[in-house]
Amino acid sequence: MRLLLVEDDLSIQRFVERALVEAGYQVDATADAKSAEVLALERVHDAFIIDLGLPDMDGLDLIARCRAQGNAAPVLILSARRSVDERVKGLDQGGDDYLTKPFALAELLARIRNLLRRSSASQKEPTRLEIADLQLDLIGREAKRGDHVLQLTPQEFSLLEYLCRNAGRVVTRTMILDHVWHMRFDPATNVVDVHIYRLRSKVDCDGCKPLIHTIRGVGYVLKHA
Repeated sequence: MRLLLVEDDLSIQRFVERALVEAGYQVDATADAKSAEVLALERVHDAFIIDLGLPDMDGLDLIARCRAQGNAAPVLILSARRSVDERVKGLDQGGDDYLTKPFALAELLARIRNLLRRSSASQKEPTRLEIADLQLDLIGREAKRGDHVLQLTPQEFSLLEYLCRNAGRVVTRTMILDHVWHMRFDPATNVVDVHIYRLRSKVDCDGCKPLIHTIRGVGYVLKHA
């Protein structure tokens, strides 16, 4: 899932961006409203995280402009404005949730998960993927094989999610690099093969029927053979 983070305090921006990436999200981060508008038009985001005190525009005006352009992605407002009136104003003018600074990182991540869960439910988008006895919780970022929870890194989860979304279809290394790592194909890189090897050792563990298959010379497919 891709998030747009708009925060002009660079120390907070870097801290939050790093935490979101480590949690498995793709993040576009910027420090001003003008750049945020461009990013919001260029890419589809599952949620926005917007600070109100931006240098070139009030965050509420940015939210209003995004809504006027038809963007319905849920918005988590970050702000040092702590009064009840300010929080009510933020929610009334397009925000879906409001978090005051300073905030606990665990609470920020929980609020984002809640926003994404509510948004997926309203749009009837799946929050879980299931292939055979493999289950992926896309909001909680948890994978299970039967009753066994798989200990995956954020990158491994993203790779497994991509394979599951394309279950039964062969995906090439180029496709995986583009969709998971956002990299152009480099014949010298073995990043895909290394991650597939590690992922297969966790998903296709002892006693489990193999789900990840290599199509020699082409790529990989996840299927219940």
